[in-house]
Amino acid sequence: MQLSEKHRHYWRKNLNITAILLAIWFFVTFVVGYFARDLNFNFFGWPFSFWVGAQGALVVYVAIIGFYAWYMNKLDIEHGVDEAEE
Repeated sequence: MQLSEKHRHYWRKNLNITAILLAIWFFVTFVVGYFARDLNFNFFGWPFSFWVGAQGALVVYVAIIGFYAWYMNKLDIEHGVDEAEE
Protein backbone atom coordinates (compact mmCIF):
# COMPACT_ATOMS: atom_id res chain seq x y z
CA MET A 1 0.00 0.00 0.00
CA GLN A 2 1.35 3.38 -1.00
CA LEU A 3 1.24 6.11 1.60
CA SER A 4 0.18 9.55 0.52
CA GLU A 5 2.16 12.64 1.43
CA LYS A 6 -0.51 13.44 4.05
CA HIS A 7 0.09 10.05 5.71
CA ARG A 8 3.85 10.54 5.66
CA HIS A 9 3.51 13.98 7.23
CA TYR A 10 1.23 12.57 9.94
CA TRP A 11 3.64 9.76 10.81
CA ARG A 12 6.68 12.04 10.71
CA LYS A 13 5.03 14.35 13.25
CA ASN A 14 3.94 11.37 15.33
CA LEU A 15 7.45 9.90 15.41
CA ASN A 16 9.02 13.28 16.19
CA ILE A 17 6.79 13.92 19.21
CA THR A 18 7.27 10.33 20.39
CA ALA A 19 11.05 10.69 20.18
CA ILE A 20 11.00 13.99 22.07
CA LEU A 21 8.77 12.63 24.82
CA LEU A 22 10.87 9.47 25.12
CA ALA A 23 13.99 11.63 25.49
CA ILE A 24 12.29 13.56 28.31
CA TRP A 25 11.24 10.25 29.91
CA PHE A 26 14.81 8.91 29.66
CA PHE A 27 16.25 12.10 31.15
CA VAL A 28 13.86 12.09 34.12
CA THR A 29 14.13 8.36 34.75
CA PHE A 30 17.83 7.70 34.35
CA VAL A 31 19.81 10.96 34.26
CA VAL A 32 18.07 12.85 37.07
CA GLY A 33 17.60 9.67 39.08
CA TYR A 34 21.25 8.74 38.72
CA PHE A 35 22.53 12.14 39.80
CA ALA A 36 19.82 12.87 42.38
CA ARG A 37 22.08 12.23 45.39
CA ASP A 38 24.61 14.71 44.06
CA LEU A 39 21.95 17.40 43.88
CA ASN A 40 22.01 18.38 47.54
CA PHE A 41 19.45 21.12 48.00
CA ASN A 42 15.99 21.35 49.53
CA PHE A 43 12.95 21.39 47.28
CA PHE A 44 9.62 22.19 48.97
CA GLY A 45 11.20 21.36 52.32
CA TRP A 46 12.52 17.93 51.29
CA PRO A 47 15.88 16.84 49.87
CA PHE A 48 15.73 16.98 46.09
CA SER A 49 16.77 13.34 45.68
CA PHE A 50 13.82 12.20 47.82
CA TRP A 51 11.41 14.49 45.98
CA VAL A 52 12.49 13.23 42.55
CA GLY A 53 12.13 9.61 43.61
CA ALA A 54 8.83 10.00 45.44
CA GLN A 55 6.95 12.67 43.52
CA GLY A 56 8.77 14.49 40.76
CA ALA A 57 9.20 11.69 38.26
CA LEU A 58 5.56 10.64 38.61
CA VAL A 59 4.37 14.19 37.94
CA VAL A 60 6.51 14.34 34.80
CA TYR A 61 5.18 10.97 33.59
CA VAL A 62 1.58 12.10 33.99
CA ALA A 63 2.39 15.37 32.20
CA ILE A 64 3.98 13.42 29.32
CA ILE A 65 0.89 11.23 28.97
CA GLY A 66 -1.46 14.23 29.10
CA PHE A 67 0.55 16.19 26.56
CA TYR A 68 0.78 13.21 24.18
CA ALA A 69 -2.98 12.62 24.33
CA TRP A 70 -3.71 16.32 23.73
CA TYR A 71 -1.16 16.61 20.89
CA MET A 72 -2.28 13.45 19.10
CA ASN A 73 -5.93 14.48 19.35
CA LYS A 74 -5.01 17.81 17.75
CA LEU A 75 -2.93 16.04 15.09
CA ASP A 76 -5.74 13.57 14.34
CA ILE A 77 -8.21 16.43 13.83
CA GLU A 78 -5.71 18.28 11.64
CA HIS A 79 -5.28 15.24 9.37
CA GLY A 80 -8.90 14.12 9.39
CA VAL A 81 -8.41 10.82 11.20
CA ASP A 82 -10.08 11.77 14.46
CA GLU A 83 -12.84 9.74 16.05
CA ALA A 84 -15.70 12.12 15.37
CA GLU A 85 -18.89 11.39 17.28
CA GLU A 86 -21.94 11.09 15.11
